[in-house]
Amino acid sequence: MPEVMFAGPDGRLEGRYHHSKQPNAPVALVLHPHPLHGGTMNNRVVHALYGRFQDMGFSVLRFNFRGVGRSQGRYDGGIGEISDAAAALDFIQAVNPNASMLWVAGYSFGAYVGMQLLMRRPEMGGFVSISAPASHYDFGFLAPCPCSGLILHGQDDELVPEPSVRKLVDKLNTQRGIAIDYRVMESAGHVFTPEQTEKVADATEEHVKTMLNRTRMAMAAD
Repeated sequence: MPEVMFAGPDGRLEGRYHHSKQPNAPVALVLHPHPLHGGTMNNRVVHALYGRFQDMGFSVLRFNFRGVGRSQGRYDGGIGEISDAAAALDFIQAVNPNASMLWVAGYSFGAYVGMQLLMRRPEMGGFVSISAPASHYDFGFLAPCPCSGLILHGQDDELVPEPSVRKLVDKLNTQRGIAIDYRVMESAGHVFTPEQTEKVADATEEHVKTMLNRTRMAMAAD
């Protein structure tokens, strides 16, 4: 997984990028948890999601938000981090101009940033939000939500109560053409064990493959 440095809005950003050998492969961007609480691109869940997207034939990028690792700049309360994610998306799209589909996956704070990115980039085809901090941030900006996706949450999340996420999911599912695949993991908190992380990656792979197959079938029917 080659190291990459690319231009961000507040300096250079550090990432790891895998380029698929498949022509016109789909691409995915994976976003890490909160920078002020130890979140980095090497987080266990982020690393696992990166590997699964790679295994599914995606070109995939994970990177450090500003002020994390070798990324320049300093934490900006989420606003600048959304701009960082947009710059990362610009980078991966420039390398993959003919990508068949574009996905964003985020864990915790990264899920919030990823869903903000959905609203700014209408070309997004799907999303994966793990432990979305629905009790900490207002997700009312998802009106309307531009695409369907997977939201997964720990039943025993001590930082973000599961009912706050279920309320968000119910609201999104009322929107026309939107279907949220909502999965609650029993006995899981906000931080996943290695075994639970594998289950998160399994659920992500199952969802993404289902959506990719639906897209292929729709295109074949045209």
